[in-house]
Amino acid sequence: MIFRRALQREFAQTAAAVFVALFAILISTVLIRLLGQAAGGRVPADAVAALIGFGALAQLPTVLTLTLFIAILVSLSRSYRDSEMVVWFASGVPLTAWIAPVLMFAVPLVVVIGAGSLYLAPWSQLKSAEYRQLLDSRDDTHRVAPGVFRESSGAQRVFFVEVGAGEDGRVRNVFVSEQTRDGGLVVIVSAEGYLRSDEEGRRFVVLEKGRRYDGQPGTPQYRVMEFERYEVLVEQARAVGAPSRIRALPTAALLAAPEKPALGELLGRVGAPLVALLLALLAIPLSFVNPRAGRANNMLVALLVYLFYSNAISVFQSWVAQGRIGFATGLLLPHLVVLGLLALMFYKRLAISPFWRRRT
Repeated sequence: MIFRRALQREFAQTAAAVFVALFAILISTVLIRLLGQAAGGRVPADAVAALIGFGALAQLPTVLTLTLFIAILVSLSRSYRDSEMVVWFASGVPLTAWIAPVLMFAVPLVVVIGAGSLYLAPWSQLKSAEYRQLLDSRDDTHRVAPGVFRESSGAQRVFFVEVGAGEDGRVRNVFVSEQTRDGGLVVIVSAEGYLRSDEEGRRFVVLEKGRRYDGQPGTPQYRVMEFERYEVLVEQARAVGAPSRIRALPTAALLAAPEKPALGELLGRVGAPLVALLLALLAIPLSFVNPRAGRANNMLVALLVYLFYSNAISVFQSWVAQGRIGFATGLLLPHLVVLGLLALMFYKRLAISPFWRRRT
C-alpha cells in the first residue's frame, strides 16, 4: 500500500505540473496564430478569445496523452536516478509490479481522453467552424476598427476610421477606398459617419461633410465631388451552410455513413485512447536510467517512440481514408506492433540473459 500510494501521489503531482506547462504552450501557440490573423483582418479582434477556447478543447486529448506519458516517464526515471528502484528490486518487487499502479492512474485519464476524442474534439471543431462562418457572414460594418485599415469581405473596399463610435454612434475621420469593375478607383473621405436602417431592414452608411474622388490610377483625370451627406448601401453577406469538414462531424454521423474518409477520421478518434494507454505502459521500461550513462538518453528514446507512434497512426489513418487498407487492419496493426515492442522491452528488463545475448 505504501508503494502504490507513493507512486499515485507522485504521478498526480507530476501530471499536474506537466499539464499546466503543456496547456500554456498550447494556448500561447494558438494565441500567436490568431493574433496574426486578427492583425491581418482575417479574424475580428473580439472573436480571438472564443476561437482560442475552441482550439484548446480540440487539442485537449493530445495534451492529456502527452501529460500521461511524460508524468509516468519522469516519475519512474527519478526513482532510477535516486536509487529508489534498487531498493524496491531488493525488496522483491519486480518491474511488472509497476503495471498495476500505472494502470490505476492511467485508466481514468484514458477514459477522459476517449471522451474528448470521440465527442469533445468534434464538437469544438464544429462550433469553431460555425463561429468562423458566422463571422464571415457579417456585413462589412462589423469589420471596421478604429485606427486600423480593414478590407471588406469581397476584397473590393478598404475602410479606415480614426476615431471610433462614441455615445452618439458617430465615427470621425472616415476613409473608404473602393475598386470599381472597370479598374477605376473611388476614394471617399468624410469628417463624420454613422449607420442607419430603413423600414425594409437595409443598412446604410451615412457620411457627412466629405469629398469623393473618382478616376483611373496613374492618370491625372480625376473627378472631385464635395458633399454634405452621402449614403452607401451596405451589402449583406450571404448566409453560409453548415460546415462540411470531416473533422467537425459527430462520431455518430461517422458511424452512420461508413465512407472511406469517415472511416479514416473514425480510426483516429478510436485510436486516441489506445495510444494513451499503450504509451503509459511503454513509459515503464522506457524510464530505465543507467547512472553511468547520460541521464537524458531515455528521454530521447521516449521522444522518438512517441513521434514514431503518432506518425504511424496518422499514416494508417490516411491509408484508410484513401481506401488502401481496411479499417480493421488500420486500427489494429500499429497498436499490435507497439504491444509487441512493449512485451519485448519488458522481456529485456526482466530477463537475466536475453536470447539475443546468448552464445551457443
